Amino acid sequence: MPTVLIVDDEQHIRLLIEQTLEELEDEGVQLLTAGDGEEALEVVEIHRPELVFLDVMMPKKNGFEVCDAIKHERGLASTKVVLLTAKGQAVDREAGMAAGADRYVTKPFDPDELLATARELLGMGA
Repeated sequence: MPTVLIVDDEQHIRLLIEQTLEELEDEGVQLLTAGDGEEALEVVEIHRPELVFLDVMMPKKNGFEVCDAIKHERGLASTKVVLLTAKGQAVDREAGMAAGADRYVTKPFDPDELLATARELLGMGA
């Protein structure tokens, strides 16, 4: 069963992303959530998700640090990471890509695009 981890320190954003992706659950995808960077790494260690939607600005560890840890320290280079953030400057995007992000999506996001991105990165088609 493919697993998707949603990481955001704002509960309403986590819920919004969860609701956006909930139709994937009907197709056998498990959705998990975490509220900060340290919790995200704990969940990653246990569940080894195929896809992570990751906020950048969070307490404890920011999204760049978590992405770098997933891609370079945890032996999960194949895990797809989508940074989802209000930080839309080119320098932020470059930092995200340098950390190993597969995609960089700025908030506010389009729910349909987010679902399409999840499907694509999970290899599920449209």
